Amino acid sequence: MDFQVVVLAGGTSDSEKLSPLVSKDVPKALLPVANRPVLSYALDLLEASDLKDLIVVVEGQEAAQLVDAWVSSAYLDRLRVEVVVVSEDLGSAGALRAISKRLTANDILVVSGDLVTDVLPGAVAATHRRNGAAVTALLCSVPVSGPSDTASSSGKDKAKKPNRLNVVGLDRSKQFLLHIVSGTDVEKDVQVHKRKIQVVGRMEIRSDLMDAHLYAFKRTILQDVLEHKEAYRSIRLEVLPYLVRSQLRSAPSGGSGTAVDETGSSAVQSSGNLQCLSQHRVIASSAFKQNVLSRSSGGHRCCAYIATKSKYCHRLNSIQSYCDINRDVIGEASHLSGYSFSTQNNIIHPSSVLGSKTTIGPHCILAEGSQLGDKCSVKRSVIGRHCRIGSNVKIVNSVVMNHVVIEDGCHIQGSVVCNNVQLQERAVLKDCQVGAGYIVTAGSEHKAESLARKYSEL
Repeated sequence: MDFQVVVLAGGTSDSEKLSPLVSKDVPKALLPVANRPVLSYALDLLEASDLKDLIVVVEGQEAAQLVDAWVSSAYLDRLRVEVVVVSEDLGSAGALRAISKRLTANDILVVSGDLVTDVLPGAVAATHRRNGAAVTALLCSVPVSGPSDTASSSGKDKAKKPNRLNVVGLDRSKQFLLHIVSGTDVEKDVQVHKRKIQVVGRMEIRSDLMDAHLYAFKRTILQDVLEHKEAYRSIRLEVLPYLVRSQLRSAPSGGSGTAVDETGSSAVQSSGNLQCLSQHRVIASSAFKQNVLSRSSGGHRCCAYIATKSKYCHRLNSIQSYCDINRDVIGEASHLSGYSFSTQNNIIHPSSVLGSKTTIGPHCILAEGSQLGDKCSVKRSVIGRHCRIGSNVKIVNSVVMNHVVIEDGCHIQGSVVCNNVQLQERAVLKDCQVGAGYIVTAGSEHKAESLARKYSEL
């Protein structure tokens, strides 16, 4: 399959959304999910599809060096990976533009390095080829975000609105992507151009699907957009909507009877997850494929690969999503972890040490070299490597990274504790994030806080 694969791995510029988890020492691609770098989930998935020649794009020189060192060690003799550094804050489209001259294959598969899914990229690539598409986008069910007591949720995350929805328009066969609006452009009313309705006859509008940031592109079309639309920074918000809008420019129009506003667009109330827009003239699916989006007409096709609801699909792009993914990968989506769970539905490394009357519950991972004192309780949590945990410590719905020291009597709930943190005795954390190397003082209580060292302390 003549595909060139590009993995957009980010860098440390995501620190605003993922602070204090992302740092100069831990770029986004290396954030641990169930004690594995998040990037490993995308790379393993590509390997499973026999896509082994990869370009991994990393923002910033220092982050690229860290990612390159890890990939070279973890995937030696498994994948052929070229790590390419680009400037920070270019956006996904900007990152592709920066490496455009390296793209030579007929088709390009673009995968977000923060995607955790069990949908095989090879299936998306095959659909793209079969339909002769300009672009094929993976669409998945919108993931369920857990309440604060199932994972960490910062105060700022709690104040945010629910996950932004995509509004997607599909043809009858659910193969062709006819309309897409994402992010801040989503409004109460869905605006659909009159001519589009006239052309396609019937469109299914859905708001229960997420753009998973996995795309197959025809190289020449992608490069043309990147060259002529120099201001475009985002694939999801700009490149994909542009291709969807422009695919019908050469299609025939005609018919009447659609109510439109003064701009020539149809205004449709989007009151539920599914809304059908019906035109008086219905075009059969075969006619739609052969005529409306025919390559011979000079246009191009935009397609969708819609994952079944049984598939897992989530992106690590916020504190809450980080916690949700960790929760899922040690829970209902444990098949993604790559680990074999015990009959107690947990993983306790043979080198770890447990004190008297200490319990590790289901949906937990305890990594190598970590030690727990007496009468500790760990529930639905991930504990990293070489942690030192005292007695009478309770850890619930949390992620504790590597080399963390937790003294006697501490309680941690719904929190993320980064590398080399020290919690002094009887400290209490609820729904907090603690940055690398931070010291939580004895007897202190913190709720919905982000704790990190100041730059002067680093």
